[in-house]
Amino acid sequence: MLGTFGFSYIGLIFLLLQLIPNILWVRYKPNDGHNPSSENKVLTVFERIGQVGCVFSVLCFNDTNPRGLEPWLAWLLAAALLTLLYECWWIRYFCGKHTVSDLYRPFFGISVPGAVFPVVTFLFIGIYGKVIWLMISAVIFGIGHIGIHLQNMKSLDKKVEMTSHGT
Repeated sequence: MLGTFGFSYIGLIFLLLQLIPNILWVRYKPNDGHNPSSENKVLTVFERIGQVGCVFSVLCFNDTNPRGLEPWLAWLLAAALLTLLYECWWIRYFCGKHTVSDLYRPFFGISVPGAVFPVVTFLFIGIYGKVIWLMISAVIFGIGHIGIHLQNMKSLDKKVEMTSHGT
């Protein structure tokens, strides 16, 4: 349950699938403003600690590499499905107008999908590999990442409400 040290090629694949769209996002940031300096500092600390823990755990514990056909493989397949949905969500953003509201629009009924998909993906990979450090890191990452996205979405909703009331 603690994990076996060793390189995880499957972890690298999942990590790259998470990172590549985020790197592209730097070039295609929302054109209608987003101020990360207004983000909750405590949630940001949770997010960063969780990110570092996820990156380390998903790469450095080889228990997440496939071990053949077994019931636990369903967790890895679920992580792959979430990653596919995450990529589709990014495609929707990149093909859209690059607005903040594009980032926070639900996707297949899931609120803040850009935060939920990666967090749950890492959690499922951790469950598949039975790597407690990855599961804990995913929860910590989720507290910060999902929390920040929910606050940003709430802030966006307030701006839209104020604009629609002529304030």
